[in-house]
Amino acid sequence: MITAGLSWWQAFICVIIGYTLVGPLLVLNARPGAVHGIVFPAVNRTTFGLFGSFWPVFNRAGMACIWWGVQAWLGGECVYVLIRAIWPSFARIHNSMPASSETTTAYIISFVIYWILSIPVTWVPLHKLKWLFMAKAVVGPIVGFALFGWSISRAGGMGPVLSQPSTLHGSDRSWAMLGAISACTSNMFTLVTNAPDFASRAKTPGAAVWPQLIALPLGFTITSFLGIVIASASKPQFGEQIWDVVKIMDTMLDRDGSSKTRAGLVFISAGFIYVQLMLNVAANSISAGCDLTALFPRFINIRRGGYLCMIVGIVMQPWLMYKSSSTFGNYLGSYGVLLSCVAGPMVADYWLVRRGHMRLADLYSSSKDGWYYYTYGINWRGYAAYIAGFAINLPGFLNAVNPKINVGIAAKRIYTLSWLTGTGVSALVYYLCCVISPPPGMSRTFEEVDESDYRSHMMEERVPTPDGYSSDKGSKNLNVQVNEV
Repeated sequence: MITAGLSWWQAFICVIIGYTLVGPLLVLNARPGAVHGIVFPAVNRTTFGLFGSFWPVFNRAGMACIWWGVQAWLGGECVYVLIRAIWPSFARIHNSMPASSETTTAYIISFVIYWILSIPVTWVPLHKLKWLFMAKAVVGPIVGFALFGWSISRAGGMGPVLSQPSTLHGSDRSWAMLGAISACTSNMFTLVTNAPDFASRAKTPGAAVWPQLIALPLGFTITSFLGIVIASASKPQFGEQIWDVVKIMDTMLDRDGSSKTRAGLVFISAGFIYVQLMLNVAANSISAGCDLTALFPRFINIRRGGYLCMIVGIVMQPWLMYKSSSTFGNYLGSYGVLLSCVAGPMVADYWLVRRGHMRLADLYSSSKDGWYYYTYGINWRGYAAYIAGFAINLPGFLNAVNPKINVGIAAKRIYTLSWLTGTGVSALVYYLCCVISPPPGMSRTFEEVDESDYRSHMMEERVPTPDGYSSDKGSKNLNVQVNEV
């Protein structure tokens, strides 16, 4: 945002608006999980069908793997700063990486070290990491505010930081701010999409409302504010605008290799490494593990899915995402396009189409009489909405990926608001398709209720024996559902 030409207060306004808009979407999409105790892969079946849900779940798993790699590279950069602060000669080791890689051998070594540190964290079940997450909630603010205060001090106080004007004017500034808002919102769409995963563990449905409506956006807003000020302080310190906070720490070592500076950066970088380890496992490896388990339950569990996520995180070469702030912004934009077209129909299905009515047993049964079997297990309404939401952003998306592809200014503007256009168009198209061709379970009244006929599911596909009825597939489906809840 700062490198795009916005002033610090304009960037902060964008952050506040962007993360505030995410709160209601989080609550709306998390509601089925909070009320019925079901996770994202199950909730997604209501919208896309028992078998049609495979693609959205795979899409979400892929995004979690990519985002894991991006966060892991950031953690690796922190490892680089830590090692360099202790042993300055680390920055001078021979670089055997080609220039096209946009990185160096030292950074690759640091990334591998972070990757190795992630192995034991991914191995341990999430609920057993409770105290480590509580420690993260303490360590994160300490090191964040430490770098915040240090940057202001090195910049000569808040005056030089706050006095930097915007370099944009008129419509250019307006659209830059809208793009920044969209980037903030897109950054959160991974959590919006799989919000049922976390809400399903809530003790009461209401417990999943206020933390997601206020606490989560507020936390991201505060963190972003620290990043904005730290980035703004780079200009008075170094004479250039640096958008990457870790690069700022690295530049501190370039300009000032004193023992005090090195000691301070050892403390701060170690704290950031710890925070990144815990953040990555909670936000990405667990999510990818859950999604991959739903896709391949016979072969993958959550732990194996987490390790597969780590492997993909290397293969996708995350360092290429950090070439520039525009590259990173383009990634966030495309990220929002793909996931908004999944979240939009999910919200519309629960709140506008079925209005809280569900049949949980049908989520785990392949019976053709089930609500979510649709046509051969695929809900064409969900895919019509998905395609419509993606299609409206496709021209701008192609231009963002390859600027050589010329598109009109309107297409670029629409893509700037991709999270809004993707969510809004896909939700609207899904609702209209359901009005034209009502799916099973469509309701005119709102009531959060499970309408499952469990007895029929337990009797389903039973075969008579001399001793009565023996249960097989039907009762197994029900047992899976009960265990999931």
